[in-house]
Amino acid sequence: MTRRTLVDEELLLAQLDLVRENLPSAFEEAEKIVRQREEILLQAEEYAQEIMETAERRADEILDEMGLIQQAELEANQIRKRVQQECEAIQEQARAEIERMRLQAQQELEQMRQMALAECEDIQNGADEYADSVLDHLEQQLNEMLRVIRNGRQQLQPEPLPDYPREPDPGSTGARPSPPPPKK
Repeated sequence: MTRRTLVDEELLLAQLDLVRENLPSAFEEAEKIVRQREEILLQAEEYAQEIMETAERRADEILDEMGLIQQAELEANQIRKRVQQECEAIQEQARAEIERMRLQAQQELEQMRQMALAECEDIQNGADEYADSVLDHLEQQLNEMLRVIRNGRQQLQPEPLPDYPREPDPGSTGARPSPPPPKK
């Protein structure tokens, strides 16, 4: 017996279409996450630039007002550190959110893949059961036909002649007579 299986083509194609329809939405979701990440990073950089500019203006004002260069440098450094820490925190949050969304998308894709495989297996099993049922029915019909053929052939066979000794013909040479021709 070969290892071939009959599969309902329409049902299989419908399942493949369902997988194809769901995959693009997962990829679009991933692209959206990447764009959001880039926007967050850009906003963080703009925010940092604004804070830096504000800090520099403030430092200039202090220099102008107080003439204390050391105080201005100290404050600017503190602002830079604070901005840098805030930027790093925002970037880390964005990375964590992106990773969480990526993992979620992967899990959803794996679930859809498992569901598709399970459905394919169910279809395969159903097809195997159907094929086995059809073959069993065919086997029964063939056995019945074979029984009818054997009975018919048996009825066509001549009945065996009884085994008794024949007397040789006085004009024969002692050879056995030839059997009668078969019936047609």
